[in-house]
Amino acid sequence: MGNSHSRTPSVGLDSRHAPSVPVIHRKRSAAFSALTLGCTSAPYAASLPSYREYPFREDHSFSDRDEKRSFDPPPLYAISTTPDIIEDAAADAYKAFLKEYPQYQLTWILDALRRCDFARLDRSGETYVDYMGGSLYPESLIRVHNGFLQRSILGNTHSVSNTSRLSAACAAEAREAVLAFFRAPPGYTVVFTANATGALKLVGESFPFGAGSAYVLGADSHNSVHGIRQFATRRSAEVCYIESTDVGGFDVAEAKAVLTRHRPSGDVGAAPSLFAMTGQSNISNSKNPLSLIGFAASQGYCTLLDAAALAPTSVISLAETPVDAMAVSFYKMFGFPTGVGALVVKESFLARLDRPWFAGGTVDVVQAPGAIVTMTAELHERFEDGTINYLNLPAITDGLRFLSAYLPFLPLRLSSLTRHLITSLSELRHDSTGTPVVQILSRRPGKTVKAVGEQSDTGSVVALLFLLPNGQMIPNSFVEYAASRQNISLRTGCMCNPGGAASLLGLRDAMAALPCDATLRAFEQYMGRELGVVRISLGLASDFRDVWRVIQFARLLADTTARTAMWDEWLQDKTGVAL
Repeated sequence: MGNSHSRTPSVGLDSRHAPSVPVIHRKRSAAFSALTLGCTSAPYAASLPSYREYPFREDHSFSDRDEKRSFDPPPLYAISTTPDIIEDAAADAYKAFLKEYPQYQLTWILDALRRCDFARLDRSGETYVDYMGGSLYPESLIRVHNGFLQRSILGNTHSVSNTSRLSAACAAEAREAVLAFFRAPPGYTVVFTANATGALKLVGESFPFGAGSAYVLGADSHNSVHGIRQFATRRSAEVCYIESTDVGGFDVAEAKAVLTRHRPSGDVGAAPSLFAMTGQSNISNSKNPLSLIGFAASQGYCTLLDAAALAPTSVISLAETPVDAMAVSFYKMFGFPTGVGALVVKESFLARLDRPWFAGGTVDVVQAPGAIVTMTAELHERFEDGTINYLNLPAITDGLRFLSAYLPFLPLRLSSLTRHLITSLSELRHDSTGTPVVQILSRRPGKTVKAVGEQSDTGSVVALLFLLPNGQMIPNSFVEYAASRQNISLRTGCMCNPGGAASLLGLRDAMAALPCDATLRAFEQYMGRELGVVRISLGLASDFRDVWRVIQFARLLADTTARTAMWDEWLQDKTGVAL
């Protein structure tokens, strides 16, 4: 048969002898205070659920889960409203920064968070500016989750044992936390995946594309969004791109024109069309207006939102933007756990998808040998292949509650830091020629965020090139090597976003002329240089010190003596020699 384990008595089966299982209340601390996760004294977001009632035996085998998750209070220095800046030059720069961005002081709670949950950054001396690659985990989240695992016994959810019921309860709680965090109205469910890529693939492989239907997407999208075109073309659907602007994203009027031009016919029995939109580019820093989701829906499209880069620092309300499906990765939001993402999806849309296969966990009955298969009754379970990551799902609940306390402060803080970083880098000049040290390629913030809770019009990503005194590009591989020598974690390359990178680098025509057997190495040889950008991305634990150290690093590249010394070091390294 399938993977049925009689969670509830089947209709027609004798359940008269089933043992009585009393229901106990699974309670949790009511406040997300300095004594629990993080350093804030704010309560849990009102929209996030407490533990629900789940059936367990009253043998106290799960009582550890009911304990208050608390720790010793943070040290007094964690409550200070100014960051620890020891260097005199940095202190002077910080004073000037606050004079220009006085609203930054409203985010002092994040300085306290940095001290008590991300102190390892300052202990190690590492400057982490790759939040688009992955957020950093708060130490309290790890302590809470480790403590729960040490006290609890969890089993595979495909059973009805006590340990399995605990795992199932944690999974159900995590689903509710996800729905609450994204303010999903009734009718949505959550499918847990390995990451946002896995969520996007689920839609792509199962969407009923067909002759006469279209797949519409923006050029400035992640490869996981581009990859859906493979499923579309194999089913004879048309793939239609919305061109990127020179600074990423797309022009709204052009996007509407493309959507209107390729809108579904609306005929009975016609194959549906899909519009996939990137909420925020991971390379160009552009945010696309979520209102376009509603426009596409009005034209008859099914809608898909890649929110992997948007969700970590922006408020998303599915009540206001009722997209059919949305993909997220939780490690990009709060750093832990990796290997868990989600498709937050309307049940009505999920019911329209047709999976090309079935697996353990997705079926109720399988005829073997034979051809009969009955899918499980729970919609979300039909899309969760095998065993879900049940050991880490409790951390999703805690992580979302953690992030909900600090998310309102992030746009204000990161907008101020990003603006300062762009301005400071743009003003740098080489000591020998007076020419610019960097070329900013990504979209610059247009809106000045001045209040807590206000949303920004861009992300907190700066994509740039470092330049030699003669104006030529400094190889990105050298920049990454030199940055690592200065304990700066940044990223270089095309960020799995070829369309966005081509737009920023002015390579759209070259991209259009690529041969079918193109390789990156051949493309770079044809262009005569490395392709890609240097990406600096800020996030949850970023503060002024991180930005200041990046600026100091750029000053080193502006200094002929310092740059030459690092260049000579790099040439002695195998990476430099190979280049």
